[in-house]
Amino acid sequence: MLIAVEQRDAYANLLLPSMLAERGLAGRDAALATELTYGTLRGRGSYDAILGLCSDRGLDRVDPPLREVLRLGTHQLLATRVRPHAAVATSVDLARDLAGQRSAGFVNAVLRRVSTRDLETWIGVAAPRRDTDPLGHLAVRYSHPRWMVQVLAEALGEDTGGGLAETEAALAADGTRPRVTLCVEPGLADPGELIAAGGEPAAWSPFGAYLAGGDPGAIEAVRARRAAVQDEASQLAAIAVARVELTSPGEVAGRDSRWLDLCAGPGGKARLLAGLAAQRGAHVLATDARPHRARLARDAVAVTGAASAAAVDATAPAWRAGAFDRVLADVPCSGIGALRRRPEARWRRSAQDVLGLAGLQRSLLRNALDAVRPGGVVGYVTCSPHRGETRDVLADVLRDRDDNDVPTEVRQQQLFTAVTTWTTQGWTVESDNNESALLSNGADRMLVAVDDRGRVTARTHGAQ
Repeated sequence: MLIAVEQRDAYANLLLPSMLAERGLAGRDAALATELTYGTLRGRGSYDAILGLCSDRGLDRVDPPLREVLRLGTHQLLATRVRPHAAVATSVDLARDLAGQRSAGFVNAVLRRVSTRDLETWIGVAAPRRDTDPLGHLAVRYSHPRWMVQVLAEALGEDTGGGLAETEAALAADGTRPRVTLCVEPGLADPGELIAAGGEPAAWSPFGAYLAGGDPGAIEAVRARRAAVQDEASQLAAIAVARVELTSPGEVAGRDSRWLDLCAGPGGKARLLAGLAAQRGAHVLATDARPHRARLARDAVAVTGAASAAAVDATAPAWRAGAFDRVLADVPCSGIGALRRRPEARWRRSAQDVLGLAGLQRSLLRNALDAVRPGGVVGYVTCSPHRGETRDVLADVLRDRDDNDVPTEVRQQQLFTAVTTWTTQGWTVESDNNESALLSNGADRMLVAVDDRGRVTARTHGAQ
């Protein structure tokens, strides 16, 4: 599994379930395999720093399969209850099967050195001193690339002289196991049905419930496609776009029937939007440039009867300008705000990758703004806190537009109405200017901002 993630760019959340089924693993065995996979991926940065001190050669000189064996063995030794002798022995056996006896001896020697200290002691040795290099210290302690630590600090408005408390809390949250969150289809199911099946009421989404464990597919509402797995931040982004009050110029007075999700695949937000649209007599068009993702979106929204899906490149859209009342632009991004779900993403991205996405993100936002009618709503959503993918994109695109026709105080009221209609408990709401608000509940963050035509843009940290 780890070799597939490293060498074939596989996604653990997509490949692991099929591998477990293929090998007939269930119950405790499946749980252990899942923990070993995700734990090793989450801790890779810390483990590599430790292994660099325990090996007589740099990790870049170790054969890739053996690197994964070393990381897996280090995770077992430092972060699980697996007995040290068992962790070393199974790692040595695995190295022998992969690369022969000589490699097995190398793995045995390195992991025996790792086993001489606990994780906290090793972090104290391997990480730079916090007082002289706070970013480097946090990078090793919380297993993130240094550039991501800096990006997150900038997004939270912290600098290295201020202690980086919020940054540290966010990094620590990335290392926690995510719980499964379900979302009912409005009008087809009620959260009470999920709660009766063993779920816990969601803290913020009126359509959500948390599942402590087990297979979501065992719940009747999920099997019948009246509910699905969807992160709560993702639910809130869709709700914000659906609930913002529209303004209605004379030629479109009262119209709120045409909704667009222009980067819809695999369809989670489109499904929730379609359920909300069905209750209001509206229709959602869910599009994606990639045909296979458009098919996933089509399958996701089919149950609602209030949506259709198509493979459309939204950078060269087929629809006319001003055709829609509400538009959701959930644009491709670096994904660094969703590292709990996709821990391997932190090792696949670089600062240059963000720059490479900038042109596409700006193009999609411009076309989203063109697609919506005057007085309508646009939601710009990413699962990244990077300013280069969020506020900088908004600022660059809106700077070039001259269609500002909604007073600031109206935008401010629409904003806070949108984000406080469904919940207030547990959220801290702060306004950093006249047109945006940061909502925080500790681990998750959502930035909601109103653009220059009174349309709402939303950016979520952790939305999937």
